[in-house]
Amino acid sequence: MKKWVISLLALVITLPLFARPSVPFRFALVTDIHVSSPANIEDLRRTVEDINLLPDIAFVIVSGDITEFGSYEELYTAKELLDNLSIPYYAIPGNHDANWSESGTNDFLRIFGNETFGFEYNGYKFLGLASGPNMRMGPGQIPRENLNWFLEELKKTDTDMPIIYVNHYPMDNGLNNWFEVMDALRPHNVQLMLCGHGHVNRRMNFEGVNAAMCRSNLRAKEEYGGYTVLTISSDSITLQERKSSGVTLSPWLTYPTGERTQWESNPPRPDYSFNRNHPYVTEVWSVQEKSDMGSGMALQRDLLVYTNTSGEIKAVKAKDGSPVWNFKTGGKIYSTPIICHNRVWAASSDSYLYGLDLLEGKKVFQLKNNKAVVSSPACSESKVMIAGGDGHCRAWDMSTGDLVWQFDSVKNFVVTRPLVKDGVIFFGSWGNEFYALDIETGKPRWIWNSGHSNRMLSPAQVVPITTHGRIYLASPDRYMIVLDEVTGEVIWRYNDPENRVRESIGISEDGHTVYAKTMDGNILAIDATVPERKVKWISSGEDMGYELTPTPVVEKDGVVYAPTDKGLIYAYRALDGVFLWRYRISNGLINMILPAENGELYVSAMDGRLVKLRVIPVPLSLSSHKK
Repeated sequence: MKKWVISLLALVITLPLFARPSVPFRFALVTDIHVSSPANIEDLRRTVEDINLLPDIAFVIVSGDITEFGSYEELYTAKELLDNLSIPYYAIPGNHDANWSESGTNDFLRIFGNETFGFEYNGYKFLGLASGPNMRMGPGQIPRENLNWFLEELKKTDTDMPIIYVNHYPMDNGLNNWFEVMDALRPHNVQLMLCGHGHVNRRMNFEGVNAAMCRSNLRAKEEYGGYTVLTISSDSITLQERKSSGVTLSPWLTYPTGERTQWESNPPRPDYSFNRNHPYVTEVWSVQEKSDMGSGMALQRDLLVYTNTSGEIKAVKAKDGSPVWNFKTGGKIYSTPIICHNRVWAASSDSYLYGLDLLEGKKVFQLKNNKAVVSSPACSESKVMIAGGDGHCRAWDMSTGDLVWQFDSVKNFVVTRPLVKDGVIFFGSWGNEFYALDIETGKPRWIWNSGHSNRMLSPAQVVPITTHGRIYLASPDRYMIVLDEVTGEVIWRYNDPENRVRESIGISEDGHTVYAKTMDGNILAIDATVPERKVKWISSGEDMGYELTPTPVVEKDGVVYAPTDKGLIYAYRALDGVFLWRYRISNGLINMILPAENGELYVSAMDGRLVKLRVIPVPLSLSSHKK
C-alpha cells in the first residue's frame, strides 16, 4: 500500500503541470477594431462595456488593426476607450496601425507604451508580437527589433511552460518572416496560436500547432459587433463568440491541452537553392541590422549611406561593407538619404531633417518640422526640400539652414521619394493629390487630384518619373497615369485588367522606356517616346508571382532589375524582356536596388539586410532559357 501511494505521488509530480491550471480562467480577445468611423468607435465602446459586465474575465488581448490608418487621433481615441476596461489589457499593432502611420509607427509606442507583450498568468506564458509592414504595402512582417525582443524573451522561458502566442497575422507565408518565429518556438510547449486579420472565426493549424483566427470587433452587416471569450481548463481551451449585446454563443472551437505539440517535420522555408544555379551573381558582402530597414540608400566616394528603424543614419565602405560612421536620431527612420554637396540629408520620425557631413557623419543641420517625417528629401543647387506629415513642404538653404519657403496645403502626409526637374519638385500624398511646386517660391505650378475619396487609392508611395515632358505614375487603383509635366493635364490614364500595375515603375537609362511591374508578376515596357500608350513588350520566361512591392524598377547596362516583396531580385533583358536570372537576398520586401559601375548592385530589404552583389553579363545564347 505504501509503495502504491509513493508511486502515485511520483506520477502526480511528474505529470505536466501546465495541463492543470490552479483554477480554470477566462480571457477575451478583441481584434480588427479599425477605429475611424463613428460606427467602429461605437462598436469598441459597446465591447468594453460588455466585457466589464463579465466578472470572470481575467484580462483582454487586443490583437491588432486597432485603427484604420494608424493616425494619432485614431490611436488616442482607441486608447481612451480601452482604458475604460476594468481589467488589464495587452495590445499589439496590426498592418493598418503600421502601414499608413503618419508617425512612422511611433505614435503606437507613445500611446500604448509597447508593440509587444509577454506575461504569465496561472501557469501560462502569453506572448504577442507586432506586425506591419511598417510604412510599405506588402506582405506582413514582424519588425526585426520585435523579433530580437522575442528571442530574448524565449530564452527566459522554461521550455515546458505552456505558451499562447498572438500575432495579428496568421503564422504562414503571409508574414514574410513567419519561419523565424516558428523555428524559435519549436523547442517550446506552444499550446495555441491566435490571430485576427481575416475578420472571421476559423479553425487553423500552423506547422502542427493548434491555432484560431478570431472574428472582427466590427458589426459589419449585423446590429452588434463582438469578440472572443477563451476558457482554459485543466484539459481544454474553448473559444466562444460573444456579441456585445450580451449574448454568448455556443463554443465554436475546443482544443485539448496537456500534450506537447507534434510539430510538422521539414515545413516549407524560403528557398535559396537557386542562388547556386548560375554563376552570374555573387554576393560580395552583407550586413544584417538589428532593426528593420525601411528605406533606400545613397552612394558617393566609396561610401554607402543607409538608415534603419532604430533611428540610425549609417555609412559603410562600399568596397567591403565595413562601418565608417553612425549617427543616431530620436525616432524611427523611413527616409531614403540623399547626398548633396558632400552632405548627407535624411529625415527622422522625430520630426527633424538632418544634414550631416558626408565623411565623418557629424551633424551640421537639424531642421524642424511640426510632425514626424517619413518621406525622403530632395535637393536642388542651393536648397534641400522635404514634404512631411504636417501638411507642409519646406525648403531650406543648404549652406545656412535658413527656411526659404513653405507650402502649407499638402493634403494628408507624404511618404514617397520626390522628383526634382527643371526647377520643380514633384510628389504625391495620402490625400489623393499629386503636387508640382516651384523650387524658387514653393508655389504650386499645378496640383492633380485623382478623383478618389478613399485615401488608400492615393498616388502616395510611387516614386514618380519623368521623360519626354511627361510624368508617369502608378497608384493602388491599378491605373498608370501620365501627366503633362508643365500643365499637369492628363495625357492618358489606363487600367489594364490583364496587367494590373501598382506603384512599382522605373525608367530606362536612355529615357525612352518606362517600366511597370504588374501585380501578376510581369514587367511592362511602355514606349515613352510617343504620347499614346504603346506597350513595347511584356516580360517572358519566368514571372515574379503576385506581389505589391512599391519599389522602383531600375535598368543598368541593358538589364532590367525588378524588386519583390519576398527578398527576390529578378533580372530581364532590356531589349525584349526575356528572363535572365533571379537571386534572393532575404525574405523581406526589397526597398531599393541601386546599380553602380562594373556590375555592382547594392540592395536593401525591409528585414534589415543590406547586400552588395556583383553581376556579370549573361551570354546571349543562354539568356532565353537560363534559370
